[in-house]
Amino acid sequence: MSIQPVRLYGDPVLRTRAAEVIEFDDALRRLIDDLHDTLDDQRGAGLAAPQIGVGLRVFVYDVEGRRGHMVNPVLELPDSETQDEDLEGCLSLPGGLLYPRKRRMRAVCRGFDMRGEPVEIRGEGFMARALQHEADHLRGRLFVDGLDADRRAELEADLERQDWYTAGRTAVHTDRDDSKGVFFKR
Repeated sequence: MSIQPVRLYGDPVLRTRAAEVIEFDDALRRLIDDLHDTLDDQRGAGLAAPQIGVGLRVFVYDVEGRRGHMVNPVLELPDSETQDEDLEGCLSLPGGLLYPRKRRMRAVCRGFDMRGEPVEIRGEGFMARALQHEADHLRGRLFVDGLDADRRAELEADLERQDWYTAGRTAVHTDRDDSKGVFFKR
């Protein structure tokens, strides 16, 4: 178990679709432990394997008293009801970069635990937002991909003011105090 550096916006691994987990072995259990340790260190609510540089379909969560992990998740959105637009952020975009984002009100995620046993998570509100956010990471998508043109321009301007950001450069984030104010905080 160990804390891993979080990959930052601009790192190609964040834009690459994660591969399905085939082996439910000790290496997978270590990855899940590392994800939980890193999530705890960053005081986040969710973290996907690509965010620590591992291109596998795995994420962990710690939301509203519910803590766990999901391997090879399939996300379902059971209806079209949406949440009110709310501020969202990401541990891969530190520095308080928060933008209003609509999400579906309810989400169901089906997959497996670290031993290959079937798991289902049902979420509403904040939990549904977190499940959608983490499932997006596994598809190589970030929450900012859903921003409108005006907010996208705001993001670009905000990124230019970040010490950690250099367009086209891979970077990692290890200082948890830098990420205060990020949406996925407990």
